Amino acid sequence: MSQIVKLDPIDKRLLELLQSDAKQTTKVLALKLNLSKTAVYERIKKLEKQKVIQKYTALLDRHKTNMAFVVFCHVRLTKHIKEQLVDFEKQVVQLQEVLECYHVSGDYDYMLKINVPDMEAYREFMTSKLTTLSHIGSTHSVFMIEEVKNTTDLKL
Repeated sequence: MSQIVKLDPIDKRLLELLQSDAKQTTKVLALKLNLSKTAVYERIKKLEKQKVIQKYTALLDRHKTNMAFVVFCHVRLTKHIKEQLVDFEKQVVQLQEVLECYHVSGDYDYMLKINVPDMEAYREFMTSKLTTLSHIGSTHSVFMIEEVKNTTDLKL
């Protein structure tokens, strides 16, 4: 587990601003926070060093990139032993169609978020990639009808 980092109100506001637009310059951020550019720069570097800020990325439009078909796939392994969990996790992280993978409680062991162009591509993914992974006992797929909320912002 990661160690919790104490954030003061300025750190929290800085993180909110960066989450809304990480391309803002230190000059713009300094004006919004009423700090010097150097102080903002140092705070950002500290937050990066502490791994509060893990990385910067661009969020793409699924529709414009022909990856609009979203599937949530529940996976049940044949046994709940550490070796199988580790093997499955090593294999699933290699699948480019899988954007997210969570080890979960309940009737299934994992929940995957998968993006592909369409149903045909999902069928191909299932038959040629996912179901060929070791230790899969069963899967259950749920298809997204409409996205109601999708955010990457953590409220601090």
